[in-house]
Amino acid sequence: MWQIINTTNWEEIYQTFDWIRDMKGVPQSPIHHAEGDVATHTKMVMEALLNLDEYKQLSEQDQHILFATALLHDVEKRSCTKTELDGRITSKGHAKKGEYTARKILYKDIDTPFDTREAVAKLVRYHGLPLWVFEKQNPQKALLKASLEVNLKHLAIFAKADVLGRICADQQELLYKIALFEAFCIEQNCYGLPYPFKTDLARFTYFQKENSFPDYVPFEPTKCEVIMLCGLPGTGKDTFIQKHYKNWEVVSLDAIRRAHKISPKNSKANGKVIQLAKELMKTYLRKQQSFVFNATNIKQQLREQWIDLFTTYRAKVKIIYLEVPYLQWMQQNRNREHVVPSKVMERMLGKLEMPSLTEGQEVEFLVKQ
Repeated sequence: MWQIINTTNWEEIYQTFDWIRDMKGVPQSPIHHAEGDVATHTKMVMEALLNLDEYKQLSEQDQHILFATALLHDVEKRSCTKTELDGRITSKGHAKKGEYTARKILYKDIDTPFDTREAVAKLVRYHGLPLWVFEKQNPQKALLKASLEVNLKHLAIFAKADVLGRICADQQELLYKIALFEAFCIEQNCYGLPYPFKTDLARFTYFQKENSFPDYVPFEPTKCEVIMLCGLPGTGKDTFIQKHYKNWEVVSLDAIRRAHKISPKNSKANGKVIQLAKELMKTYLRKQQSFVFNATNIKQQLREQWIDLFTTYRAKVKIIYLEVPYLQWMQQNRNREHVVPSKVMERMLGKLEMPSLTEGQEVEFLVKQ
């Protein structure tokens, strides 16, 4: 049974985690958070969560996941809070950055199973969605995407605690928005479970094409397959290829850099490396030849650019994410022929974005616990 800490006593929690102590003195909007600083709000959210009947009805493990979310959900208000010229206090981007920080803490500092870690990280990322989903350009698509990454029932429960753990004039209005969110989830058949797309291609097509429908089942035979590896340096991607795809063609950004004597530190040459990789990929795609793409691919925006290229040539995209425990990861990097500096490793860990089921026809997670 995993738990972030074996206590609900705020003073013990405050003394245990430096990132909790960082919340003290971080200001919030007096309109939306009249209770005071982020530490005060976090304490109130924790207490509100513990008192919710819906929380008490969850399994013990799910309770621990939501409890960890309560502690971490505003962890990056410390870095994102600013006072605008008109005097308004804002913390734009704190949820997204908070996801990265939660993932890093639960990977590096607190031994956490992969699925549990990602459940917490994604609850942190999406904790504001129940209040804003209907303001999205496409609320249905935003909801169905979230359903593939986070338990929306748990998200709604946490959102209630987040609202009850603050002092504001519009608290009842916010709770009403959460009730509408729950009704929307139920209507869309994704309350507490991922939306049931009929096929993997149907899911992929819905998120890749602007005007698609979730129940549409396409029939588009693929010409070849691209295996896109994803993972931090030192997680064993080269070894994995040798074991499982030894006879496949491989496009490797690192191999291209070494072949052209381009240093990884030379950021100005990245464009040349990417262009050379694209030309090699296009050669294989035109011949309808499957290949493995070996790179870190840890940012979703960069993955999307490559996936657009692959799908233009009607290739099937399979993303394989690789991960090993933190200490093993650091050891494997030290044992590599081309060692990545530890500061670079830590920086990349802090920017890691987990691949989503929206990104490929298949997404596989090979995680060594």
